[in-house]
Amino acid sequence: MIVLVPVVLVLMFGLVVFFGAPYVPTFKKQTEIALDMLDLRPGQTLLELGCGDGKVLREAASRGVRVIGYELNPILVIVCKIRTWQYRKLVTVRWANFWYVKLPKCDGIYVFLLDKYMKKLDKKIIQESTQPVKLVSFTFQIPGKQSTLDKQGLYLYEYN
Repeated sequence: MIVLVPVVLVLMFGLVVFFGAPYVPTFKKQTEIALDMLDLRPGQTLLELGCGDGKVLREAASRGVRVIGYELNPILVIVCKIRTWQYRKLVTVRWANFWYVKLPKCDGIYVFLLDKYMKKLDKKIIQESTQPVKLVSFTFQIPGKQSTLDKQGLYLYEYN
């Protein structure tokens, strides 16, 4: 039984690499820069695809932005809900694989995905966006697509 707990934890935190990226918290400075780059106003909506511990959701909500976070790891979903409880009127956390969900209407998207998934994400945004949307990616760029702005490892893309 004692061996089972670490195995389950490794599976929950490790298997996500087959869908996006492992859990790595975004630093406060990068969170602030990303949100500044997106330049969302109170009442606008941000999606975080792989919301981890909720740090980005919490910071965006503190700015009055409505946020929807998708997370595969059920433990992180619970952590995220606890960390964002104060902003529960602005924050929605969904235990889901965003690849299998139609993206809701939004004004901005934040991701930290592995390089090999960036082209697939670009295609998904192009196919599913119903309005202009901005994407900020931490660390990884979209192959063959020019970012509008890059700053300290964050890349801004605009879709019309």
